Amino acid sequence: MSHDPWLWIGAFLTISIFSFLYKDNPVYKFAEHLFVGVANGYYIALYWHNSLKPNLFEPLSAGQFIYFVPFLLGLLYFTRFIPRISWLVRIPIGFMIGWGAGVSIPATFQAHILKQLEGTIVTPESFVNPITGIWALIIILGVICTIIYFFFSKEHKGIFGFGSRVGIIFIMIGFGASFGYTVMARVSLLIGRIQFLFGPWLGLIK
Repeated sequence: MSHDPWLWIGAFLTISIFSFLYKDNPVYKFAEHLFVGVANGYYIALYWHNSLKPNLFEPLSAGQFIYFVPFLLGLLYFTRFIPRISWLVRIPIGFMIGWGAGVSIPATFQAHILKQLEGTIVTPESFVNPITGIWALIIILGVICTIIYFFFSKEHKGIFGFGSRVGIIFIMIGFGASFGYTVMARVSLLIGRIQFLFGPWLGLIK
């Protein structure tokens, strides 16, 4: 077994979190609250050194007083805790939503919609390799049928209904792949913790 006290602390916290599999208990709550507290402290320090200090306070100390505007908007968030002037919090929220929409909508359109259209365009070069050509046809079929499924202005009957049912199959395949990837990622984290317990801590595996 390891003689490193930090490994023992890590093993204790890991087992404390796993103890929730039996039932909720004070040891689990201690580890949970410790994790939340340490994470908050870490991110506060991270935001201070990587964001607030270089992007706000250093420019202000250098005489760039235009940065006082975002500083004031940030302070307005705290008016949420003062009932008499809590309505002022709408100003920074409205600014952030407007700015976020203006930045994210074009970026999302470019990254997802246009790229998706490019990916579904079947060109002659796609059939240089027969396998690539078949997958290109499957992709465009899936996109068209999925769009048909979400087209509610026409009743899903006949060929339109058949395309809608095929679209459901593609949607379920997409959801299944996404769920499987998520589960696989979580299982990978579990395996990592088990390897830590049986390897560096107990020394049972290399």
